[in-house]
Amino acid sequence: MTSTTPVASWDDLVAAALLGTERRTPPVAPLPGQDAPSALLDAAALSTVRRRAGLRPAPARPGPGRAPEDPRPMLPVAARGRLATLLADRSAPGRGGPRSAPDLAELLPQWLVLANHYGYRVPDALLPALLDAARARTDLRPEALTLGGPRALWLARLNPDWKFALRGAAGRAPAPVPEPSGTAAAPAGEQRLWEEGLFAERVSLLAAARHRDPAAGLALLSGTWSTERAEDRLMFLDSLRDDLSPSDEPFLERALSDRSRNVRATAAELLSALPGSALAARMAERSRACVSLTTDEPTTERRTTDQPTTDEPTTERRTTDQPTTERQITDEPTSDRPLTDRPSAARPLADRPTGERPTGERPTGEGPTGEGPGEGPTGGARITVRPPEECDSGMQRDGIVPKPPSGRGERSWWLGQLVEATPLDRWSEWFGGRAPTEIVTLPVADGWRADLHAAWCRAAVRQRSAEWCRALLGTPAVAPAHAGEAAPAAWRDPAKLLSALPARERAEWVAEFVASHGLSDAFRLLGVCAVPWAEPLGRAVVDALDIARDAGSYPWSFSGVMGLAERCLDPAQAGRLEVLTAIPDETEGAAPGAGGYWAEAFQRLVRTLRLRATMRAELEPT
Repeated sequence: MTSTTPVASWDDLVAAALLGTERRTPPVAPLPGQDAPSALLDAAALSTVRRRAGLRPAPARPGPGRAPEDPRPMLPVAARGRLATLLADRSAPGRGGPRSAPDLAELLPQWLVLANHYGYRVPDALLPALLDAARARTDLRPEALTLGGPRALWLARLNPDWKFALRGAAGRAPAPVPEPSGTAAAPAGEQRLWEEGLFAERVSLLAAARHRDPAAGLALLSGTWSTERAEDRLMFLDSLRDDLSPSDEPFLERALSDRSRNVRATAAELLSALPGSALAARMAERSRACVSLTTDEPTTERRTTDQPTTDEPTTERRTTDQPTTERQITDEPTSDRPLTDRPSAARPLADRPTGERPTGERPTGEGPTGEGPGEGPTGGARITVRPPEECDSGMQRDGIVPKPPSGRGERSWWLGQLVEATPLDRWSEWFGGRAPTEIVTLPVADGWRADLHAAWCRAAVRQRSAEWCRALLGTPAVAPAHAGEAAPAAWRDPAKLLSALPARERAEWVAEFVASHGLSDAFRLLGVCAVPWAEPLGRAVVDALDIARDAGSYPWSFSGVMGLAERCLDPAQAGRLEVLTAIPDETEGAAPGAGGYWAEAFQRLVRTLRLRATMRAELEPT
C-alpha cells in the first residue's frame, strides 16, 4: 500500500523557513514529540535527497583548452616565498602583531612593480591568490595582470569572480604582447586577435603595435572603429596618448564628430597636445581674440552691479554701498604666491568687458595699472581679457563644453578652455618674445589673473612644458595658502605642475618646500616624486620628521607622510634613522607618552626599509 501523503514543494518549504514557523505553518505535519521547526528541517533534508536522487545526468561539457605558454623566466625561489607571504598577509587583515611591524599589504604594490621590472612570471600555484588580490584591490590590477601574463587571462575565463581581468585595468594592457616573430603570418595573426580577442588582449595588442609602428597600430584601430562600442572607443582612443604623433591628427579630427561626447572630448584633448594641429591653431586664433597685451593706461570707468547679470552667481553681485564679502586676488608675482586652490567665491564677474573694473575697492595691494606689490615696472604693459560672447557650434565641435559647473560663469568657463588648448609658445610670440617667467608676472586687468593663470597651469601640464611649469610654480620658499585665506595663487595645483618636471628637479623642489614649511602641506607633493626619493628629498623628510618628534606632539597627525616614507624612502636611509628608534627623554610640555609612540613609528619605518631592501635583493637575477 502506497502512502497518499502529499509531498511539500521545495518553494513552500523555503517560504516557511524564511518567514518562520510562528508566522507560517510548515507544509508538513510534525511527528509525535517533534516541534514544527524540526519537522520543517527534516522535510527540507528529505526533499533535497529526493531531488538529487532524481536528477538526470547532464551531457558532459568540454574541458578548458590547454593553458598558453608563458616564456618569461620564473621568479627566484626566495621571491616566490615572499610573494606567497605577501598574498597570505593580504587575506588575513585581522591578524595581531606589534605596531612596529611592517605593513605587508602596503608593500605588495611595490613588490609587483619590481617583479615586472625584471620580467618575471608568477608560479602557476599562486595565480588564484594573485587574481583574488587584484579583485579586492583595483590599484593592484595593472601590475598583477602583467605579472600573471597570458595564463592569468586563461584562468580568469574559468571563474566569474575574475572577469575584471578580461576587461583590462585602468587603460593599461594587462600583459605585454611579444613582438611578431614571423613575416607573413604575424600580421594575419594580429588581425585575427584584434577582431576576435578579448578586450584586454585587444588593448594590449594595440599598445604593442603602436609602440612598434604607430601607423600600423592606428590602421588596426581605424579598421574596426565604426563598429566599436562607445566605451571601447574611448579606451582605445585614450591608449593613443603614449605614442601620440602628428600623423594621428586626421584620425583624431574625424573623432571630433563621434556620437559619444566623451570620445569627442578625448579627441579634442589629444589634438590640443599636438601644437601643430589644426585644432590647436583654431583654439589659438580664438584665444588671441580674447587675450591681448596692451600698454594703454587702464580706464577709470567703473561699472555698477545693481543690474543682474546672466553670467554670475547671485552671491557674487555687489554694489558700491555694500561691504565686500569676498576676498580679492592680489596681482603679486607668481613666484611669490602660495600654492593651493583659490576659493570659488573669489572668481571675477564672468561677463565683465575689457577695461572695466568691478565696483568698489581695487584688489588688495593693486595699483592703478593693476600691478601688485613687488612686481616692479613692466613698461606699462598689461594683459587685458575679453572672454568669448558665445560658445558656437565650431567651438563645441572642438571640445569646448558649453555648460559650466555650478557657480561658474559661462564666459569665464569658455575662456579657460580656449586658453588651456592654445599652444603655449604662441603667448611668447604674441607678447613680444617674452619668456614664460616674464609673462606670468605681467599684471592682468580687471581681476582676470586667476582664471588666466589657472588655464595656463592646465595647458602646461597637458603640453608637458617644463619651462611654463617652472614659471607658474615659482619658488618653493613661499608660504603655502590654506582654504579660506585670501590666497592670490590658491587656484594653482603644484602637484600637477611638478609632474611635468624631470624627476631630479621635482625632488629638489619638494625638498626645499619641506625644508621651508615642514610636512603639513607636503603630502600631495611627495606623492608625485619618483620612488625611491632622491636626495636631498629623503634627507629633508627625515629631518622634518625629527623636528616634529622634538616638538612633543603625537605622531598620528603625520601618519600619512610616515606611510609614504615607508614606501618611498631610499632603503639606504635605514641606518641614519636607527638613532630615532630609541625612546627620547620626555620634555616639559610634551604630550604624555609621545616619545614612545614616535619610537614605535620610527622602528616600523626602519624595519620596513630593511624589508624593502631584502625584497629587492631577492628579485635580482643571479
